[in-house]
Order: sequence, then structure tokens, then C-alpha cells
Amino acid sequence: MKPVTLGVIVGNRGFFPDHLCDTGRKTILKLLEAEGIRAIILDEKIGKFGSIATNMEAQACADLFKQHRDEIDGVLITLPNFGEERPIANALRWSDLNVPVLVHAFSDDMTRMTIADRRDSFCGKMSTCNNLTQYGIKFTLTSLHTVDPETDSFKTDLRQFVATCRVVRGLRGARFGAIGARPAAFNTVRYSEKLLERSGISVETLDLSELFGRAARIKAGDARLNTKLEEMTAYVPAGKTPSEALTRMAKLGVVIDDWMTENTLQASALQCWTAMEEFYGVVPCTLMSMMSNKLMPSACETDIAGLVGMYAMAVASGKPSAIVDWNNNYGTDPDKAVIFHCSNLPKDLFVANSISVEDSPKMDYQAIIAGTVGKDNTYGTIVGRLQAVPFTYCRVSTDDLNGRILAYLGEGDLTDDTLKTFGGYGVVQIKNFQKLLAYICDNGFEHHVAINPTKLSGALNEAFSKYLGWSVYHHQ
Repeated sequence: MKPVTLGVIVGNRGFFPDHLCDTGRKTILKLLEAEGIRAIILDEKIGKFGSIATNMEAQACADLFKQHRDEIDGVLITLPNFGEERPIANALRWSDLNVPVLVHAFSDDMTRMTIADRRDSFCGKMSTCNNLTQYGIKFTLTSLHTVDPETDSFKTDLRQFVATCRVVRGLRGARFGAIGARPAAFNTVRYSEKLLERSGISVETLDLSELFGRAARIKAGDARLNTKLEEMTAYVPAGKTPSEALTRMAKLGVVIDDWMTENTLQASALQCWTAMEEFYGVVPCTLMSMMSNKLMPSACETDIAGLVGMYAMAVASGKPSAIVDWNNNYGTDPDKAVIFHCSNLPKDLFVANSISVEDSPKMDYQAIIAGTVGKDNTYGTIVGRLQAVPFTYCRVSTDDLNGRILAYLGEGDLTDDTLKTFGGYGVVQIKNFQKLLAYICDNGFEHHVAINPTKLSGALNEAFSKYLGWSVYHHQ
């Protein structure tokens, strides 16, 4: 992933100890470097150690940020002492960045409370936040009101803020591809392109007839076709998949890759059920799995709204996302369920060192619809069991009637509970799960949900609700 770049503002107030700005600046920059975060910050020769206490210094900071507008993903305001709240707010207003902002205040040392060393950042943070609120500038707070930046608490806050920055930057200007029409039986994947566009998410479309037509033009021996075949067979064991089916899939893969490159697309959603099988003779799951595994998420049934959640989590975590169904109860445990898809789940989410060969990811046929369209027309699924790891779930939906984007999200655990079934599957455990299920049904959410093998619901919630202005339910 591209390293995150933060604009850094060191706040200062004239009659407070300047040396605190010197040590505070050095501490923050050292930490950012250790975290792999690039900093854009005033030169030490401007103001007192590159801090902001006057409007002239605020203007210099704004000008610097403007020069790096395309690079800055977020802004960190750090207060080694009380800090002049108006110049800080002015620097952000004049820079006109419109990126997430994290407000941090250093803690006072109770053994150093004389005029020479007292910070008063505790109080100054309130004044800074007050002014930012008056200016209409949205900001994020640390978990603790004041905190030593070298503690685990602040490092956790910083990492979550970086994830929030990635989500906001990733979704503003995201370009998704919708390949094929919504399957007739899936009203659940309806969505509003216009509402997504309002948040900066564009959708390009490609009809299945164009996809199949372009694939038909690819001749045997084509170098791109051979490369895609090698890539597919190296990805997972192909099992009993016929060579003809592999060739058909590879041709689709070449066309999809070219189309996404030509249109600068970062993610995709495909129609599958059942036009792909009836009129082309394969399922696209392997290709979708491979794209998702490369952090280019691909969703089933042209579920573009579901794709938004997949993409947001992939850019936040740097790990592949999947889309699954909330599919079955798990016995009588109210906090457990089975998640499932046919599947196009990315390889990295499956059991790596499997306890049984059956659980390892491999290519197979689509067992559900094979009886309808014929087994030979359904090869290409990736089947296996998901790893037992903590995970985040997320569902984005468009509320066309009220002109808003909705989402719910939270965290849980994939377990190693016994389960023998088909497709791509896992058992999940979520606290107060029945409350979440009631919320999903009461509010008309879809049965699809995006998952990612990391804990990042806090970062998503902050990005969606605060900086993108969506209506979010964060399940606790």
C-alpha cells in the first residue's frame, strides 16, 4: 500500500514554554517515522521550532499544505502546550484540504508543574476543538484526552486514524466496474449510482454481451491468454476442472483486466447467476477471487453497494476483503452463525495450514446451480474454510427514498467450530448478534455483508459517519 502522508501542525502559545514545542515536535516526528508515516511540517526556522502561534505562521503552514495538497491524506494537530487555537484553525481553513484531522494533546508531568514546564494542553485541546467546530472543520479525538505519544494508547489511535485516512482518500474518487446487469432474482442488490457519485464513487458498466464477445476474439496461443492460464493454475489447485473451462475463464480474465486498466478501475462487481453459466459455460469466481486477493475487490451479483464495504476495508487494512451471505444459524447458539458463498472468496482468507485437505482452498464446480445448468458449465468456484481469526464486517447500502447512504459495521470472530459443508464458509461469533440481526431486518439491509480479517470498525465508523457524512450503525 502507498504510505500515508500527514500534514503536522505543532500548536504553541506565546507565554507558554517554547522548549516544549521543540521536544514535542521531535517526539512526534520520531514516532511518525517509526510508523512509516511521511510528515509535511513547517521548517524549524519558522516560528518557534516550526510551531504555529501567529496568523503569519498559520499562513506559512497553509501555503506549505497547499503545495502538497495531492499528497496529504490527513492532518495531525499536536499540542505540546496550550496552543493558539485561532491560528491552528486558520491554517486548516486556509489550506482548504478537506481531509481527516486528528487532535492530540501532550500530558502534563505532575512533578513538573512550574511556569517553566507546565503544558496546560489539557485545557488548550478544548479551545482548539471549540474553534475547529466553529469553523466547521471535522476532527477526530484520541481515546484519552491527553496522552504521551510514545504510549501504546496513542499508537493505537494513530494507526486507527491512518486507516480512516485511507478509507476517506480511497472512496473519494474511487472507480468501480459493474459487469453485467443485476440478476433478475436479486432485488437486494439495487443501489443508487447518483448517491454514490455524490460521495465521489463512480461506476462504469460493461454488458455481458460485450464481455463474451471480446473473449471470443482471443485466439489460442495468445500470450496474454497463456499468462492468465499460468496465473490461474498457480493460484490454487485446479482439481478436476476441464481444460476447456480453464481456457474460457482465462479469456474472461484477459478481457476484464484490460477493461479495468483502460477505465482506471479499482474494483468490480460481476453478474453471475445464471447468465454466465448458461451462455458462457463457467463461473467467474476464480477470477474474482484472484482480483480480491490483489486488493482489487470483486463482488457477486453486481452488488456495487456491497463492493463499497469490501473496498473500504481493503484500503484501510491492506488485506483482502470478501463478500459473503449471512447464511445459516449455528445450532442453538444465538451469537453464532454460518457465513457462506459459492465462492469467490480470496485465497488469503482461507485456512492456510489446513487441519484437513477438505478445508484447503481449491477450484471446483458450483454445487448449487449445477443441477439446473449442468455441472460442466459451473466450474471455477474457490471452495474451502475460512481461517479462525478476528474480523470486521461492513454493509453499505443506498437509501434512495431519503437520499442518503447507510451502513452498519462491527467486529467478531471467525471460529474453528465443527462444520462440514460446501462452497466457501466459516462460523462466526458476534456479541449481541440477535440485536444486529434485528437491526438488519428492521432497516431493510441486504443479506450480503463484506468481511475483512482485521479489527478496524472504529476507523470505518469514523470515516463513514464523520468525514463522508453517511448514516452508520456501529454494533457493539
